[in-house]
Amino acid sequence: MAITLEKGQRVDLTKGNPGLSKVMVGLGWDPVQTQKNGKGGLLGSLFGGGSKGPEIDCDASVIMLQDDKFVDKSDLVYFGKLKSDNGSVQHTGDNLTGEGDGDDEQVFVDLKDVPQKYNKLVFVVNIYDCKRRKQDFGMIENAFIRLQDTQKRDEMLRYNLSDDYSGRTTLIAGELYRQGNEWKFAAVGEGTTDASLSEIVQRYV
Repeated sequence: MAITLEKGQRVDLTKGNPGLSKVMVGLGWDPVQTQKNGKGGLLGSLFGGGSKGPEIDCDASVIMLQDDKFVDKSDLVYFGKLKSDNGSVQHTGDNLTGEGDGDDEQVFVDLKDVPQKYNKLVFVVNIYDCKRRKQDFGMIENAFIRLQDTQKRDEMLRYNLSDDYSGRTTLIAGELYRQGNEWKFAAVGEGTTDASLSEIVQRYV
């Protein structure tokens, strides 16, 4: 049964599950539904009043850190570079709308193959072209990050990002990190006003 995490919680992944190697990190979100009558409500006036939410392109990325630092541009896995250099981290590709149930984007991580020089993998979601489109995470709901054991196909944990992220354009959702020879997960849930992926990585330089 999956563990439901709260913001700030940390959990062991491999210590109690020594056979664990490959995990899938799923990230999901939905556009907030707008007013149906087309009259009333800020979102109704901005987006025509239909029941469908605004078209918001959220992008999930992985920042691979060496001693908690972003060292090289090749240490970034995102829609423009779907695989880490040694293949241990693989992004399945960009979802442009966030429509539908379940994961919107997925990242597969082979924990045993992640090079030893990396001590942390940071999972972030940002809104593409957020400034020009005047969009923020107040227009997004039901955001989550979850981990699945790909061999057993069991969901191991889930963290629902339920804070009010109005005005925030990036979410630092969670982290996979090493402690000795073991891997752990931290539910971060931090919202920032970074407007692009290049701004986000500067936090770790």
